[in-house]
Amino acid sequence: MRLHLRQLGGAAFIAAGIVLIAAPAAAQSFGIGGRFAWVKADTDLEDDSIRFIGGQIRMKLSGSMGIEVSLDSHSEELPLLNQKVKERPIQASLLLKLASGSFQPYLLGGPGWYKRSVEPLEGPAEDLEVSTTEFGWHAGGGLEVLIGRHFGIHGDYRYTFLDFGDDDDDEGLIGGLLPGHRGSMWTLGATVYF
Repeated sequence: MRLHLRQLGGAAFIAAGIVLIAAPAAAQSFGIGGRFAWVKADTDLEDDSIRFIGGQIRMKLSGSMGIEVSLDSHSEELPLLNQKVKERPIQASLLLKLASGSFQPYLLGGPGWYKRSVEPLEGPAEDLEVSTTEFGWHAGGGLEVLIGRHFGIHGDYRYTFLDFGDDDDDEGLIGGLLPGHRGSMWTLGATVYF
């Protein structure tokens, strides 16, 4: 599915609005931080993961529930193809904390918008850029370690582009009990809470 930049901006605006409106509604913590992500497409063409750098906003909605909105970025120049490739995934995740205290395992899931643009490095078509945005669901789990009340580090693993039965060739995970996927990502980050 292709989305235009206006739709992508609209989705980001709605996600930011949810964060800002929900913040005063309950006495929860709000955090902002940075992260690294290693993304792997589950195709025969790519065996290596690609490193992204990004950030996230996390907000606690109740004792065990929270939300995260994240933006990652990766840029690569391919001189042999005369191309510069930029990728910027945006994910909105519902976080379900499985424990309280300093060590908090959690489950996560939600929608994601994955923007990719390709432009020439040089030549007569320097201002020609091709962009696509693909929508997909993600889900996974992780662990956040809180160091005091205002700082936490986290790591998680996410399956991306979940397939809920649209593709008969994909048997899914655990013998078909869970949906299949087209990619995965590891994230490692830190958040400062206010």
